Amino acid sequence: MKSFLTTLLVGSSTFLYAQQGGNLTCEHLKNPLGIDAPQPRFNWHMQDSRPGARQTAYQLFVSTDSLQVQKAALWQSGKITSGLNQAVYKGPALNPYTKYYWAVVLWDQDGKVAPLSSVASFETGLMNQLNWKGSWISDSRDSKIKPAPYFRKAFQTTKKIRSARAYVAAAGLYELFINGQKVGNHRLDPMYTRFDRRTLYVTYDVTKQLQEGKNAIGILLGNGWYNHQSTAVWYFDQAPWRSRPSFCLDVRVTYEDGSTETISSDTSWKTALSPIVFNSIYTAEHYDARLEQAGWNTPDFDDSKWKNGINRPAPSQHIVAQALHPIRNVEEIRTASLVRLNDTTWVYNMGRNIAGVSELKVKGKSGTVVRLKHGERLYENGRVDLSNIDAHYRPTDNQDPFQTDIVTLSGREDTFMPRFNYKGFQYVEVTSQDRDLELTPASLTAYFMHSDVPPIGQVQSSNPTLDKIWSATNNAYLSNLFGYPTDCPQREKNGWTGDGQIAIETGLYSFDGITIYEKWLADHRDEQQSNGVLPAIIPTSGWGYDWANGPDWTSTIAVIPWNLYLFYGDAKPLSDNYENIKRYVDHITEIAPSGLTTWGLGDWVPVKSKSPVELTSSIYYFVDATILSKAAGLLNKTEEQAKYAALAKKIQDAINAKYLNSQTGIYGSGLQTELAVPLQWGVVPENLKAKVADNLAKRVKADGNALDVGLLGTKAILNALSENGHADVAYTLASNEKYPSWGWWIKNGATTLYENWDIQAKSDISLNHIMFGEIGAWIYKGLGGIKPDPTQPGFKNVLLHPNFVAGLEQFEAQHEGPYGRIVSSWKRIGKTVEYKVSIPANSTASVFLKGKKVTLAGKPVAVTKPSEGYKVGAGDHTFVIEE
Repeated sequence: MKSFLTTLLVGSSTFLYAQQGGNLTCEHLKNPLGIDAPQPRFNWHMQDSRPGARQTAYQLFVSTDSLQVQKAALWQSGKITSGLNQAVYKGPALNPYTKYYWAVVLWDQDGKVAPLSSVASFETGLMNQLNWKGSWISDSRDSKIKPAPYFRKAFQTTKKIRSARAYVAAAGLYELFINGQKVGNHRLDPMYTRFDRRTLYVTYDVTKQLQEGKNAIGILLGNGWYNHQSTAVWYFDQAPWRSRPSFCLDVRVTYEDGSTETISSDTSWKTALSPIVFNSIYTAEHYDARLEQAGWNTPDFDDSKWKNGINRPAPSQHIVAQALHPIRNVEEIRTASLVRLNDTTWVYNMGRNIAGVSELKVKGKSGTVVRLKHGERLYENGRVDLSNIDAHYRPTDNQDPFQTDIVTLSGREDTFMPRFNYKGFQYVEVTSQDRDLELTPASLTAYFMHSDVPPIGQVQSSNPTLDKIWSATNNAYLSNLFGYPTDCPQREKNGWTGDGQIAIETGLYSFDGITIYEKWLADHRDEQQSNGVLPAIIPTSGWGYDWANGPDWTSTIAVIPWNLYLFYGDAKPLSDNYENIKRYVDHITEIAPSGLTTWGLGDWVPVKSKSPVELTSSIYYFVDATILSKAAGLLNKTEEQAKYAALAKKIQDAINAKYLNSQTGIYGSGLQTELAVPLQWGVVPENLKAKVADNLAKRVKADGNALDVGLLGTKAILNALSENGHADVAYTLASNEKYPSWGWWIKNGATTLYENWDIQAKSDISLNHIMFGEIGAWIYKGLGGIKPDPTQPGFKNVLLHPNFVAGLEQFEAQHEGPYGRIVSSWKRIGKTVEYKVSIPANSTASVFLKGKKVTLAGKPVAVTKPSEGYKVGAGDHTFVIEE
């Protein structure tokens, strides 16, 4: 990961503080703009090249003066004796519309203090809903109108501008323009929420876009999930919030003389219909280039024929800042190959499966209709095949074809890219009415779109297939991250809770995703019913409360906050969701007083064998109760900690009483999922773990060294094996290239993960799903051995359990944790393994190694307590292990 660093020297110490690399963060963002948090969180890195470097104390300063952060501090923490690299603001109430600066001073292990770090910033937004000056406006109250509306407002400034901010909230989607230029590079703002319960606004720095004199603001509104005009099984077209999109805007201008002026949305704004004649987040976008109005968002445009906007009520009474990594066009992808099937049909192959959009540049006769059909597969005749991804679409007519943009050409040079839609695809079939249309490979470009979360992990090994599996897992994960985690980018785009909880570790090892998950947890709180029940998809218009939810799926409410705590050392997600977790666990207790529950979907899409739903759902009930107990302890709720620990023990005992044969060490009938899930989640009694793990390894061998699991078993099996003495068996499964396996997909051309082990399956065959993505996390855990320590979370202490598996000659995993970069790297040299470890400053590691002889820097390694491993401090360490 690239960083731009300022170096501050103090004696023999070297401290590095990030300016642009993200090492100083507020609310887990780099210099965030427009946040509402009344007590923002701060994080920093200490980088010191000396072995054993650590922080013993810190002092934080917050000011409104960037040049005098320390001397003119609005608030300072005082010297805090602590090795933690996070703090929470506890000063005077923050003002809205204000830029604050902050910096930190650190003391090292010798008690020496470093100079003030480089200065970072954060800027508050409105802070309170009452601070909005604009009105919510739209062009109509009719949700059936198809064309997207334009809005514009011309105004003049008479003084020199010092700074300007635009604050935009919308029910639907929007793009903002000032003086003809699109503001920012975000896509699909604002993020999808339960619109009638929480609405997000986004802040932009528009200082450079405004000019002294004449100005114009333009807004283009899209439907998004707010006004879902396409029909599918999820009933989003019947959402209780559904209406014509609307927005509220304030542009706050600060002049050089210190005065301010706010240009706001109201009914004086003019509106007209745009060339986007139809837009659906679910299906596609239709565009008539003949209807373009050049300069519609510039000051001198004649809008006399446009009508005035109308007032609309706010969609919700909870309008808050969108504080997360935005969706962007992250990667441009050129055409890999182009086939012309006939005079009017071309098929573009982008070379890989992505989520995103295609951009067409073409010139043709005015009125020519061009269709761009996006899909993941081809028929034998070379045309795009949608049959694997349109299963849940229920069109009422033929006017809204699935994943098919429709463009009507103007006769000029036209460029079209959807503004309010994205798709899942590898192939684009372009058809035209005009036989004379000429297309080349350069005529169409694809863009990989997703929440632009920073990459913080890297894997490389001597097995090319394993590396491709890791890459495909990341591509599938990113293809399903759009302000919330989804299941697939084409046929559903839904926030399936089961997929989300399965993939949480996969996401957090490779990407800095906490801001997305905190937003999604807020969606959970919005959707939870008073009795604790959560829907299977979040957000939802109401679908999913009666089917597919249950502990195995909606344990997201507990599993995700717990993992954020483990990976970031930040207890706020647990605190924010504590009452929701409790309400959920209490509801399961009400309906399952015995400790066993059949509520759930079970081991979804298995290879062949289906494990009992009662077993897997009861285990997730146990997991939720366990997390709740731990969270209560962290939040000093002693009585509830004991209460839920006792509940967890009751559930564990009930599971083992019914499903565990303590003589044979077999759960149920001994299927892979039945054995792996209890091992993964800590249900197996300590004295029987080895026996159950041995049975699991034997079962895998009896199944031909192949997988026989579904969604829940996939999450568990590799970990259950590698953590209980059978890492070689886990690697055999992970590296297998025959059906059923991840490697089988790769050998058959996969660049993302699939929804079904069987590529030829008749259903459940999306080619871009994250539900089987746990292998992406296991590669870090099961081979590199990198794990967070629950007693010192956020990788303050790193647990390293590497497995030098047979058949793999070299492996390296890197993870950029909250304290810095962790590296776990090993390679075979003759009959020995050289294992190199890098631990960032202010961290330690517990290293667990097995071998006939283990040396560090040529000296034998002595471990007093095997359960605690060998302790090392910050720095680079090289172990040599004789196997």
